Amino acid sequence: MAHKLNDVFKGRIRFIGILLLLIWVKTIYAYLFSFNLDPENILQYILMFINPLGTSLVLLSIAMYIRKTRRAYIVAGVIYILLNVLLIANVLYYREFTDFMTITTVMGVSKVSQGLGASSLNMLQPRDLFLAIDFIVVIALYLVTGVRNLVRFLNKQPLKWPHPNFAGDQDTIKNHLPGATTVLGITLFMLTMAVSELNRPQLLTRTFDRTYIVKYLGLAPFTVYDGFKTAQTSQVRAQANSSDMDKVLDYTRSNYAKPDMDYYGTAKGKNVIVIHLESFQQFLIGKKIDGREVTPFLNSLVKNKNSLSFDNFFNEVGLGRTSDAENMLETSTYGISSGSLFSSLGTDNTFQGAPAILQQRAGYTSAVLHGGSGDFWNRNNAYKSLGYNYFFSENYFDHDTDQDTEFGIKDKLMFAESPKYLEHLQQPFYSKIITTSNHFPFTIDDTDSDFPDAGTSDVTINNYFKTANYLDASLREFFAYLKKSGLAKNTLVMIYGDHYGISDDRNKTLAPLLGKKAKDWTSFDDMQLQRVPLIFYSPGLKGGINHTYGGEIDVLPTLMHLLGISTKRYVQFGTDLLSPQHEQLVAFRTRNFITPDYSYIGGKYFLNATGQRITPDLETKQVLKADKQKVDESLKLSDLLATKNLLRFYTPTGFTPVNTAQYDYTDSLRRMLKVEKQAGYSSTSLYSKRKDKTSTVLYKSDAPELKDNESIITKYPATADKKSKPDSSDTDNSSDSSSN
Repeated sequence: MAHKLNDVFKGRIRFIGILLLLIWVKTIYAYLFSFNLDPENILQYILMFINPLGTSLVLLSIAMYIRKTRRAYIVAGVIYILLNVLLIANVLYYREFTDFMTITTVMGVSKVSQGLGASSLNMLQPRDLFLAIDFIVVIALYLVTGVRNLVRFLNKQPLKWPHPNFAGDQDTIKNHLPGATTVLGITLFMLTMAVSELNRPQLLTRTFDRTYIVKYLGLAPFTVYDGFKTAQTSQVRAQANSSDMDKVLDYTRSNYAKPDMDYYGTAKGKNVIVIHLESFQQFLIGKKIDGREVTPFLNSLVKNKNSLSFDNFFNEVGLGRTSDAENMLETSTYGISSGSLFSSLGTDNTFQGAPAILQQRAGYTSAVLHGGSGDFWNRNNAYKSLGYNYFFSENYFDHDTDQDTEFGIKDKLMFAESPKYLEHLQQPFYSKIITTSNHFPFTIDDTDSDFPDAGTSDVTINNYFKTANYLDASLREFFAYLKKSGLAKNTLVMIYGDHYGISDDRNKTLAPLLGKKAKDWTSFDDMQLQRVPLIFYSPGLKGGINHTYGGEIDVLPTLMHLLGISTKRYVQFGTDLLSPQHEQLVAFRTRNFITPDYSYIGGKYFLNATGQRITPDLETKQVLKADKQKVDESLKLSDLLATKNLLRFYTPTGFTPVNTAQYDYTDSLRRMLKVEKQAGYSSTSLYSKRKDKTSTVLYKSDAPELKDNESIITKYPATADKKSKPDSSDTDNSSDSSSN
C-alpha cells in the first residue's frame, strides 16, 4: 500500500502539491498580517484558512492535463507565479488604499500609474520578503550554480543546472488523476461557497463589501467575480435607455435642499480658487507637536471672521481616492464602486461639471493647476469632460527633478509659479490648485522643514506632520500673494482635504498622539479619522465654525448656492451644507454611514457620544434602517448614473453638454494669452487690470530653491505648451516682469 501511494504522489503531483502548499501559506500570512479581514467567529477563521486551497488547486491542476512533463512543470510554474503576483499586488495596494484591486483598477493601471514613481517600493516592508522567499532562494540557487558553471566552463568541464528532481512522467501518470485533482479543487471551493452562504446570505448578490468576499471565498475568486461584474456592467451600459434616468431624477429632485438665503449669492460674481489639500486630515488643524502648531496658518484662517469652516466634514472616497474626491467636488455624484471613475469613465461619459455650469450660467473661465503628470488618474481626458478650459500640469512648471515629490512639484514652488497663470485668466474664473507634497510616503528634506519629529515608531507618521506643516507654510505664502495682488478682495477661496493620509493599519501607532490608547482603538475610531477640512474664505463672508455633518458629495451645491446659482435643475446627490433642509447623513463607499448621533460600521452600531458599540432600541433601529436604505439607494443610483452614462439622456434647461474636442491642454498657455490679447481693453484678467504689469513679482517665498533663482516665478518654462509656444506677440509678460 505504501509503495502504491508513493507511486501516486510523485512527479508533477508532488510538484503541484508543493506549489499549492506554498501559495496557501503565503496567502494565510497575508490574511493575518497585511489584510484587515477581521474574522468574528471560529467559522470565519476556518473559512479564511481553507479558502485559498480550492481555487489554487483548480488552477494548478491545469498542468496535470499536459502530456509533456517539462511543459507541465512550466505551466504549473507560470500559474504559481501569477497567483503570487496577484497576492503581492493586492498586499501593496491594500497597504495604500485599504481595499483590494479590482479588474477596473487593473485595466486602468496605465492611467493611474503615471506619477507613482517609487511609491510602490516605499510601501514595501521587511515582512514582505516572506512572500517572495521561494523566488529569492531559486534565483540565488541559479546565481550560485551560474558561478560554478563559469568555473566548470573555464576548466572545460560539463555544465550542470538545477532542475526539479521529481520522478515520474505524464506518459505513465494515471488517467484519472488530472480529473480527480480538478474535482477535488472544485469540491473544496463549493464547500467553502456553501458554508459562506449559510454564514453570510446573499454574499455575492449584495456585494456590499469586498472584504467579506475575500474573507469567505478568497482573493482569486474575488478577482474572477469582479471581472464577471465588470463585464456585466459593460453589457448593462450598452442596454441603457432614458427610462433608467427617471429613477435618478426622482431621487435627486426629492433630495434637493433649498439654499439658506442668508448665504445664497453672498459670493456672486467672485472668482473661485479651490485648493485641494492632498491626504490632509482634520485632526491636523489645532494639533501641536512638542509645543509647535502643525498648521499655524490654517489655525488662524479657521478663526478668521471671514472664514466659514466645517469640522464634521468627511471624505467619501472609494478606490479612486483623489480622483473620487475631485469627481464629487465637480459633479456631486459618487465615485464608482470599483476602481476610479475618472480612469475608467472620465473620457467617454457625459458630465454636468462645475466648470461647464459656471461658464454657461455666469461666464466663468476655468483652469486646473497641478505640478504632476496630466495622465495621472486620466486627468487629461476627465477634465475635458468636465469642461475645464485649461489644464496646467507638470510641463508648465519650471523645476528640476530634485525639486519634485513623487507626485509632482513641491507645493511652495507650485504655488509660487501659479500667479503667472492665474493673472491671465479672464475674470471671473474658477480654478483648482492640487497640492502634492503631503502625499504618501510623505518624504521631505530637512531644508524644507525644521518641524520636530513626532516620536512614533513609524517614520511615515512622523513625516506626515512635517509635510503637513510644509503645506501649511505654502498656503500662508499664497494667501499673502492674494492680498498683495488684490485678488483676495474678489475671490472665494475654498480649501478642502481629499482623503485620509494615515491609513487604518497605522492608526494604532498614531493613537497616542491623539490622546487614545492603541489597545482601545476600534473601527469607530477609524471612521472618526475620515474627517477632512472644508473651509470657505472671502472678505465679507459670514464666518464661524459650523458643526453640521456632511461629506464631499455636498460641496458642489454648497459652493453653487454661495455663488448665487441654483442647483435644482442639475443631477446632484449632495445637498447644500448650509441649507436648513440638509440631511446630516454621510454615506461612505463601503455603505457604512455616520450621523450626528450614530455610526454604522459593517453591520455594527456605535454611539458617537461614547464610541461604544450599542444594540439600538426598536425605534432607533427603524430610524437607522431607513438611513441605511437611503445610503444604499443613493450609492446604487449614482453607480447606475455613471456606469450606464445616463446623463446623455438628460440635458437640464440652459445647459449644453460639453464638447471635449474643443479642448487641447498641450496648447493651454498660448490659447489663454490669445484670448487675453484679443479681448484688448475689455480683458478682465488681473494682468490687464494692472495695465499689463505682472503680479508675479509680488510673490514672496522662503523656498530654498527660489533663493538664487526667483525668475522661476515670473518666467514660463521651456516645456510649456509642447504643441506651440507663446510668442512675443501674445504677451510681453517676460519683459515687463523685470521692469516692474
